[in-house]
Amino acid sequence: MKQVKTALFDFDGVLVDTEPIYDVFWNAAGIRYQSGIPDFTAVIKGTILPDILKKYFSDRPREEVEQLRSEAIAYEQTMPLPALPGSLEFLSLLKAHGVRMGLVTSSDSAKVERAIVLYQLEGMFDTMVTADRITKGKPAPMCYLLAASDLEVSPQDCLVFEDSFNGIKAGTSAGMRVIGLSTTNPPETLEDKVYRVIPDFRGITFDDYLEWSK
Repeated sequence: MKQVKTALFDFDGVLVDTEPIYDVFWNAAGIRYQSGIPDFTAVIKGTILPDILKKYFSDRPREEVEQLRSEAIAYEQTMPLPALPGSLEFLSLLKAHGVRMGLVTSSDSAKVERAIVLYQLEGMFDTMVTADRITKGKPAPMCYLLAASDLEVSPQDCLVFEDSFNGIKAGTSAGMRVIGLSTTNPPETLEDKVYRVIPDFRGITFDDYLEWSK
């Protein structure tokens, strides 16, 4: 079989349907902490927590910033992690065909490990890049380049699955082909930024993956 691209998956909005759940917290936090930014959740999609605090709340007293950090971490520890339709089946399909896979996310490792146990995904991913390993978060390409380095593959040989504008920019800036999921943003807003747009993984076949890998 022809060598296919390595699959790199974002987590929130790609494998789990958590973006609406995040919206509940960050919409309230944006108002409570007076961010002053309309549709605050849309602006920060795909961004790691340290970057959110640094970029939007660095002018606040340290105690206030630490309070927001604690609230965000506590929310992540208990928030539901519903799988997106077809996502777990698609992971198993690629695994069965010997495709190497990485998880690349702005979420912290504790939340990811909770999902790994919940959905019995131990051994599914050949590498995991979480917020704990990133010093420059999305839209910077660091996270995706780190995953490629872990797996000793070139960025051109990686296929990224992303939903947020920041994540899409990170994958593209890394020199990778990006498949956009319209789970967070309307498909028409993604079409000029990605290789293909899909609503979710339902009905996606291995032939589709091979086509995207050409």
